[in-house]
Amino acid sequence: MTWIVRRGRALVVAVPTLWLALFFLIPFLVVLRVSFSEPAIARPPYTSLFDWDQGLLTITLNLGNYAYLLEDDLYVSAYLNSIWMASASTVICLLIAYPMALWIARSPMKNLLLMLVILPFWTSFLLRMYALIGLMSPTGFINSALGLVGLGPITMLQTDFAVYMGMVTGYLPLMILPLYSTLEKLDGALLEASHDLGARPWRAFLDVTLPLSMPGVIAGSLLVFIPSVGEYVIPALLGGPDQLMIGKTLWTEFFNNRDWPLASAVAIAMLAFLVVPIMFARNALGVKE
Repeated sequence: MTWIVRRGRALVVAVPTLWLALFFLIPFLVVLRVSFSEPAIARPPYTSLFDWDQGLLTITLNLGNYAYLLEDDLYVSAYLNSIWMASASTVICLLIAYPMALWIARSPMKNLLLMLVILPFWTSFLLRMYALIGLMSPTGFINSALGLVGLGPITMLQTDFAVYMGMVTGYLPLMILPLYSTLEKLDGALLEASHDLGARPWRAFLDVTLPLSMPGVIAGSLLVFIPSVGEYVIPALLGGPDQLMIGKTLWTEFFNNRDWPLASAVAIAMLAFLVVPIMFARNALGVKE
């Protein structure tokens, strides 16, 4: 019986492990290998790291791609701008999502409200961004409504405002759901006890609700921040032609400049940076090996 249980556990673990190896680890190793090569006019457009010379295998690693990322102000600015916009979008999502999640958790119609939160996932992400274009265009709904009261038109598309709107609209449900999951499990007796001890509602929120909901805050912030840093679709559709974010820069290096080694170095550096908030979250949540 014990042998069967062990085999069953091994099988359960093997399936996701195989999936991650095929669709994450192997592609990651390929990109890592390309990042240490040099661009070349060939197919594929980069040099090989391995060379056989008289039966001896030599490995040549090019670190110039990573050094170039620190030397060129374009990439430094793209990284910093991406971090800033992702952080601001995360904070905006948190400020909007927290009261919504708290209201849903305490509402008698929580199932209906949760369905409304999940409903945007039933439509294409790209379609939702095109809907925002229709809303914020010079002849769109918002400017048409403002024109009726003599307040338009307002330039919203191809600005940072449009990018923030796209990120908040696209990723807000990812902030609400983990917050709701945490807030819904809170013991109401703790709030009653704080009120019995004379705590005002805002004090009970700061001392009881907010600290106990921090796992949801951290999880939701990661779910919004990580994809926002490397976002490409939203800046490409809603931002201007000079919108500087690392996702657009990465796309330009791959498809316009055909510099795959440098583009791979950009991707690896971005991935290495994203490990920092993940490790911070593990420590904050007390995750143990």
